[in-house]
Amino acid sequence: MDFDALLASVRGPVGQKTLVVTGAGVSLASGIPTFRGPDPGAVWANDVTEKGTWAYFKRVPHESWLWYLKRFELARGAKPNDAHRALAAWEQWQRRQGREFLLVTQNVDTLHEQAGSQALVKVHGSLDRARCTQRGCKQGPPSGTLPMAELDFGPLHADPSPESVPRCPACRSRLRPHVLWFDELYTEHTSYQFEHVLRTAKYATLVVFIGTSFSVGITDRVSEKGLLNGARVISIDPSGVSPHQGIQVVAERAEVVLPRLVDALAA
Repeated sequence: MDFDALLASVRGPVGQKTLVVTGAGVSLASGIPTFRGPDPGAVWANDVTEKGTWAYFKRVPHESWLWYLKRFELARGAKPNDAHRALAAWEQWQRRQGREFLLVTQNVDTLHEQAGSQALVKVHGSLDRARCTQRGCKQGPPSGTLPMAELDFGPLHADPSPESVPRCPACRSRLRPHVLWFDELYTEHTSYQFEHVLRTAKYATLVVFIGTSFSVGITDRVSEKGLLNGARVISIDPSGVSPHQGIQVVAERAEVVLPRLVDALAA
């Protein structure tokens, strides 16, 4: 798909409902390694399917926390790139047109928020939040979280052990990162807004995937033919490879093509 066809699809008919789904590729230009991508910093090979699990946390909660904190620190120093800013501008253009728009990100970084996106669902959680492991606690599932900035990781860094893992201020159970692990379900926490995403996908007339490998549950569900009711589906991916039949590909980097797109919309 060339740029003119992309622009025409985004402009679309009056009343178009747009769903955008972003993956790790949209944050690569901000210096955050992907999980599965071809970039040198990709962490997929680092036993992610073992360490990114509830089972691993239960076995060695201190090692789980240290593994996540290392990645979180890298993400905290990152800044939004041109793709993040363009997506926020795209949302504003949609609003001015009186059109529905939802941005769903698989990323746990905070770059979309920093760039100004408001119609945003973080379907895999967020690195700036933690939650209690005790279900029903006000700081835990199904809906509770607390700011990561309020936690003291000094004891954990000084003497890593299960006993030095931060505790919930409400019930003293262990705290965990507020992220969706590989052995968990999207229904684990209401903030993932899984049902809202599926409802939006069902009624969307345009679905755009950006920087995703289509290797996690949310992309599989959203791209299902039985869910999408005749929506045009586009993937922005520099590889130029279509992940599924019927998905048109824009072979460009997101940080290059998206600013050009919003400039054309505003013209």
